[in-house]
Parts: sequence; C-alpha cells; structure tokens
Amino acid sequence: MNQPTGKIGQEIPERALLEKLISKVRLNPGEYRTVAAMAAAAGVDLGRLEELFRLHAHRAPEVFLDQARVGYACRRLLNHFGPTVQAGESCGFLSPAAFQASFHRLTGMTPGKYQSLGREGASFTVDLPAGYRQEDVLAYHGRDPLSLSERVEGATLFKALRVEDTDTLLELEFRGKAVKVRVRPAEKADPIFMGKVHHRVVRMLGLGTDPAPFEGNACADPSFQALVEARRGLRIPLTADVWESLVWAILGQQVNLAFAYTLRRRLTDLCGGAVSGGLKAHPTPGAVAALDPADLAPLQFSRSKAEYVVEAARAVAAGELPVEALPAGAAPTAEARLSARRGIGPWTTHYVMMRGCGFGDCVPLGDAGLTAALQRHYGLDHRPDAKETARLMAPFAPHRSLATFHFWASLKGVPA
Repeated sequence: MNQPTGKIGQEIPERALLEKLISKVRLNPGEYRTVAAMAAAAGVDLGRLEELFRLHAHRAPEVFLDQARVGYACRRLLNHFGPTVQAGESCGFLSPAAFQASFHRLTGMTPGKYQSLGREGASFTVDLPAGYRQEDVLAYHGRDPLSLSERVEGATLFKALRVEDTDTLLELEFRGKAVKVRVRPAEKADPIFMGKVHHRVVRMLGLGTDPAPFEGNACADPSFQALVEARRGLRIPLTADVWESLVWAILGQQVNLAFAYTLRRRLTDLCGGAVSGGLKAHPTPGAVAALDPADLAPLQFSRSKAEYVVEAARAVAAGELPVEALPAGAAPTAEARLSARRGIGPWTTHYVMMRGCGFGDCVPLGDAGLTAALQRHYGLDHRPDAKETARLMAPFAPHRSLATFHFWASLKGVPA
C-alpha cells in the first residue's frame, strides 16, 4: 500500500488546507485507508480534522472518505472492464464486503451492474434505500404541472436535460423499491454518457446523503421530534446540475412561486433544447449567455432579473463561475464565489449551495416559507428576521439544510 505523500503544510490557511486535502483524497483515495491517515497528511489531530470538515465541507470526514472512494471506483469501473474487486481495492476499501455496501448505498447499484452501464442498452435500475419517500420526490419534480422540462405521470418522472452535448430525455419509473431509468436517444448510451446520466439521477433522487444522522439528533430533543417523526426518511432531491439551481434561484427572487414557474417555462421555451415527448431540456449556460437581457423583456422578466440571469450564464460559460465544480470544494469557497456575482445575494447563494451543491448545513435566510414555518413551530407572534432565523436554526447544525427542508414540508406545501 502506498503512503500519503507527506504533510500538506500547516502554513496554509485552514480552508485552503482542507480543500487541498480533499483534492488529493479524491484523486487517489487508496492512499488514505483511514481518517487518521487524512489527519496525518493534513498535519492536524483527528478532533481538528472533524471540526474542519464540519465547518468547511458540511460532512464528517469518514462520510467524505466513503464518497471519495465510491466516486473513484465509479470512474475506474467505467474506464476499465475488469474484476470489480480490483476497483474496491484500488480506492482503499479494507474488504470486498465494505466496498459492496458503500457502493450500493451511494449509487443504488452493485459495482457489477454499474460497470455494465452503456454496455447493456440504454436503461438501468437504481435500488432505493429502506424508507425512501418516493411521493416527496415525485411531488418536488412535478411541482409545476405545466413545466416544459419535467413531467410526472403517475409513478413516472420524465426529465429533459442536457448531457454532454446531447439534449436527452430520461424516464424514471418508480417500481416500489427501485427506479427503472430509460434514456433517449438510445444511440448515445456509451459507458461514459450513461455514467453521467446515472450521476444526474442520483442527484435528482437525493441519494447522496443519509438522513439518519439528522433524524437521530433531532428526535433526541422532544421539541423537534414532532417535526421529524411524520416525515422520517425525507431527503433533499437536488437539481440535475448546479446551473439549474442557480437559474431557478435567480428567477425566484422577489416573486411568488407561480410567477417563478412561469418565468422558468418561458426561458426554457425560448432557448431550451427539444427532446421527444414534447419536453425541452433546461437551457445551457451557453444558450442563456447568447441572449441580450432585452430579449427577456417580452417574457415579463424585470430588467434586473434579465441582467442577473444573463450575466450569471456568461460567467458560467466563460469559466469565471465554475458552478459544477463548487460541490467538490469547501462550502465557504462556494459561498464566496457565488455571492461575489451581481444579483446573487445571501438567499440565492444558500439556496444554490443547498439544492444545487448538496451542502448539508445551509440556511436560506430570508426565505418566506422557512420563516413562516419557524413562526408556527415556535409559536411566535411575528415572523423571525434573519438574525432570529439563524439563532432558531442553530440547534440543527450541522444538518440545517435538511432541517430547512423539514420546515418547508411542515407547511404541507411542495418544497421549492
């Protein structure tokens, strides 16, 4: 077994130190067989490493290490057609059983089934964990019945999206404990393409995180038990990619939900890519970047909203705002990169971090639904302001994203 290639260096500020460690572990997790090995490479003790991960990565170091190993194994399986056990060994799992369990938990597939992606047609099946709440996921993705980019029919979700350079239609059919995924056009279904489709599906199903740690902590406090018990197993379904969440957050600024849906449909109709079934893929950054903000005025975009979404698209398309890379780094870095752009304030930033990046300890301060739910839960005679919202949400750290989602769900509406 190779050993980590020396300490990263304590002279680096802590956030940068952690980001460098994260990058090194993702590149070769087999060098870090334990969390202690990561701590040694960073030059910190275990307690400090746990604190750094909680503050900057919004997860425990062992959770990150598991995710890094499985991500590495996925890349290896798609690129090297050989025994799956070798993939598990190469990424640092101590036994085949541990590899199988972690891989299945985070991907919904066995390593062997994952390795067959794109080699056995344009479909695959994702297993769902025990207690999975498919009705919530279908309700979220079907929240706009007139949407041009997704449609729910019974227990089937149709989602149009751009994968690589192809406008693609996904059909996700929920079958009890599993989801059957079909991809059109089928001729694009090579292993790399299907691996990217699978990644999007895992995001949309909210399979990347485990709700159990939050539920255990919250239910230990009687004042929070009622909030969680009725919705055990609730997960946060992410947008198909980070860019989609950024567009949605900008469109949702200072307008009601119904009008935000309307703006999203109009933007998709204007520059989304058509797929079969009458749907259109969410517009790419390049497509929106090619617009003049004035092009959106006839669609009832305010001048500022039109400018914000086009400017954001141009920044993403030019690589100045690498939104799809943000989940792989530190949460404060993502916050700084997003909030530095014109038109992306604290609410938009934290919404994107939560729903697009999947960071687990975010609070969209100023969110009307969250403040209404907090007012009701705590029996307040007023809507809490940002400072009070932050104080009321503090007990839920480091799981404030999922706590926010529970508060939204407590209003008996569909989360935005």
